[in-house]
Amino acid sequence: MTEPTGLRERKKIRIREQIAATAIRMFLESGFDQVSVTDIAKAADVSRRTLFAYFATKEDLVLQRFADHEEETARTVRARRPDQSPLDALREAHLDALRRRDPNTGLNDTPEIMAFLRLVFGTETLAARLMRYSARGVATLAEALRDNGFDPLTARLLAAQIIVTYRELILMNHESLVGGESAAARYPEAVRAVNHAFDLLQDGVKSLPA
Repeated sequence: MTEPTGLRERKKIRIREQIAATAIRMFLESGFDQVSVTDIAKAADVSRRTLFAYFATKEDLVLQRFADHEEETARTVRARRPDQSPLDALREAHLDALRRRDPNTGLNDTPEIMAFLRLVFGTETLAARLMRYSARGVATLAEALRDNGFDPLTARLLAAQIIVTYRELILMNHESLVGGESAAARYPEAVRAVNHAFDLLQDGVKSLPA
């Protein structure tokens, strides 16, 4: 008897999450380079073939959390209010994420989140592969900006600046927390940094010819 489509999809999601959670736990315990794909498959009770059906590379086992958010900036631009500019919508969304202590802002001092970000930023192969996700984020954001009236060149360059700015904001927050500052203590400076960054981006956009 064939499983209903909805049930089959939920099962796939559970297996994917199980594999990823197992891998991240093992990486945090032993280090990324010390754990093999075979080790992960065995611990997750799946075959290597099944693991690779869900994750193309060992790095993707960790970075899938970022992949799930790579189109978030583009979605924010497309969903903006009629009275908002794309940059205003992105600024508002990032400030809201800071308030919520979204892990993707780097402003979350939960031990598990801190350990995960140390793993990502402290492992050369993971940090390098993260750049590929950033490149896809630039491409999707550039498309959204083109659809919102920016010419192709401006859209691509502005999207690249925004994505790089996000990365630096995340790193600054994470470095502060690693240095011993609490998320609550860092929050005012994190807000100031976001506003300053978007002011700089906004000044650049205002200087463009009408």
